[in-house]
Formats: sequence, C-alpha cells, structure tokens
Amino acid sequence: MKKLLAFTLAASLLAGALAQTVLTVGVFDEFETHLNRVLPQFYELHPDVVVELRALGFGDHHDLLVTNLATGTGAPDVVVLELGYIARFVAEGGLRDLSNPPFEADKYEDLFVDYAWAQGRTEDGRQVAIPADIAPGTLFYRRDHLETTGWGIDEVIESIDSYLDYGRELQDHGVFLVANAASVADGLIRSDIPAGDGIYFGADGQPLLNSERFLHAARVAKVIRDEGLDAEIGAWSSEWFEAFRQGTTATELSGAWLAGHLANWMAPETSGLWGASEMPGEILVSWGGSFWAIPGQTPEAKLDAAWNLVQFLTTNPEIQLEAFRNIDAFPAMPETYDDPMFSEELEFLAGQPARELWATIAERIPGVRTFPGDIIAEEIWGSALGEILNEGRDVQAALDEAQMLIERRVRR
Repeated sequence: MKKLLAFTLAASLLAGALAQTVLTVGVFDEFETHLNRVLPQFYELHPDVVVELRALGFGDHHDLLVTNLATGTGAPDVVVLELGYIARFVAEGGLRDLSNPPFEADKYEDLFVDYAWAQGRTEDGRQVAIPADIAPGTLFYRRDHLETTGWGIDEVIESIDSYLDYGRELQDHGVFLVANAASVADGLIRSDIPAGDGIYFGADGQPLLNSERFLHAARVAKVIRDEGLDAEIGAWSSEWFEAFRQGTTATELSGAWLAGHLANWMAPETSGLWGASEMPGEILVSWGGSFWAIPGQTPEAKLDAAWNLVQFLTTNPEIQLEAFRNIDAFPAMPETYDDPMFSEELEFLAGQPARELWATIAERIPGVRTFPGDIIAEEIWGSALGEILNEGRDVQAALDEAQMLIERRVRR
C-alpha cells in the first residue's frame, strides 16, 4: 500500500510538472528588473505557468526580433516593444491580432490614454500591441541658466519664437539652447496632427513629407543650426551625456523618462539644477513608450498563458505603478494618476512634483495612427533633415524630393 501511495504521489507530481506551460518572454534593459519583481505576483494567479526571460540590450533585442519575425521562427512567446519599432512590425507583420478571439483586447481600450492605444493599432484596425508605458513630451531645462539670463520658464515656452529668442540670449553666456536642432524638428512634426492622420501619412494614406507641418519643422531647425543655437551633438553619444553634466546645453526636448535617466546614471551630480515644463508653443507629443505583444509564431497551446501575462502586465494598475516606481516607466492608464506618488516632490528636479505635469500632458495628447510605411518615412525624413542641417540644402527642395521618394517606396 505504501509503495502504491508513493507511486501515485510521484505520478501526480510528474503530471503537475508536465502540465506547466513554459513561456519565453523577450525583454530589454530595465524590463528584466521589472519582471523579476512582479512575476511572483503573476505566479500566485497562474501557478501553472513558468516564465523564462530572454534579456538583451535595447538594440539587440529589437534587431533579433525583426529577424525572428521575418523568418517565422525563434521569437519568444511574449515580447516587449519600444514605440519606435511598432511601425516596423506593423509593416512586416508577425504579431497576433489581439482584437480577435481568444483575446478580444478591445474591451480594454478605455483603460488607456487614447494616443497610446492608437499607436498599437494598425491602419486596418488590428490591435497588435497593448500599451505598457508612455512618454509625455517634456522640455527639460537648466534652472541655473534661467537665473543667469533672468528669463522665466513661462516666457521661454510661450512660443517657438520665444524659445529661439531665449537661445539667442544664451549665446552671450556661451551656452547652447539645445543639443541638436533635429530634436526640435522631431517635436514639431509630431504636434498639431489632424484626427485620423499619422505622423507621416494622412488619413487617406498619402504621405505628408512636404506638407506645411514638415516644412515648418525643418525651417525652425534650420534657423537653430544656422544661428549656432545648437551644439550639433547626437543623442546617446558621450558628448550628449557630457553636455548634461557640464551644463553646456540649457534645454532638451524628450520624453518624461529622461528625468529618471539623468537622475540615475546620466548626470546624477546635477541634481537640483533641472526643471521640467511643457514644450514650447504648446507642442503636445508622445516621445516614446513601450508595448507588449504576442508573436504570430507563438504555439496555440501557449496562447492562453501568453495573453494572461500580457493582461497582467498592462491592464493591472498596480503593476503599471510598480513599473513606474522601479524603472520610471510612466503609466499608460489614467486611473493610476490619482495615486499619491504623482504628487511627490522629485529631488532631482529641485522638489518639483513633475509627475502631475506629465499626467496632465498625457491626457491631452491626441491619438495618432500608425501606418505600415512609417518606418520608411521616418528614415527618409531623417535623411532629408540631415541634408538641410548639415549640407545647407533648400528646405522645400529637400522635402519635395523626400515626398517623391516615399511615394515611390510605398507605391501608393
């Protein structure tokens, strides 16, 4: 009898082990830290699932995923994606439509800020990614340079013209307005977008690279470059980090995430010297964000577990707040904005409760559609802007050529 009981117990344990679903999850950088913190809570809800993390650096993670989806093999069962790659995966396919059964993700749409939900949706209405966090566009500014010049931040951001005038006064003090004129142009092309349009394509699918929005952005950037108001420093370069540390640039247009990066590793020694505000001229833009998705090659037998994990990471307010606490991932769910942590004073920003500002910005950013040709258009726009800024090419001529190139590439 004892042998029979022992055999039965062993068989039960073996069956339990075999019943577990092993999910591979592809993450980059801080998301490994975040998942390691919250997975114990997920296991309490789903003890039959085991998660194996595949963690790579930001670029390597996305590059490998592009290859995996293109070849139809090797992709993790669940993946996190940065906003800048969403358009590529929309264009090339390979992600599950989460609007359809068994997922029926559309029931969650009202949980998220409008623009983040729209960013994970394809031109033909497929929801291929669910928002995890967002990055409200922000002007970060050095308080010491404001004090030196006698300007107030409200004066600086009143308009694009006032922003440029501030830069001209900074020249007298040997300080640049911004690291690179291109960042200002990239902010301008992402603002004042009519409902139904995308950044690079109109609601009818026609490209917009020589529209007035792009012409204005390029002209402003050209003024900044021609007048020597920018340091001509590329983002993520060692020179960029050093400019933050030394205070040789007075402002930076970026997402809310930059505050955490500055405080934690880019320039922690500058604590108290920075502030955050809305962007000049009432520009309202999304400057990044992350999403969770399920590749099409994920086996059918794992779909329930995969979807349970995606829902846990995205539709649970406490989990979004946990990501905010631990990795500065600003929540995509407005219902979290009443949490007490949003009113906390941030030491790095001289005690400013900047999270309240970011929440206000996030709820006002309009939705912008994602188009399959976005990734191509972004490359063509970047090349044209580079010619304008670095080679002195005429704005209209450069953008007319860019328009012709994108029309040819997307074959519309």
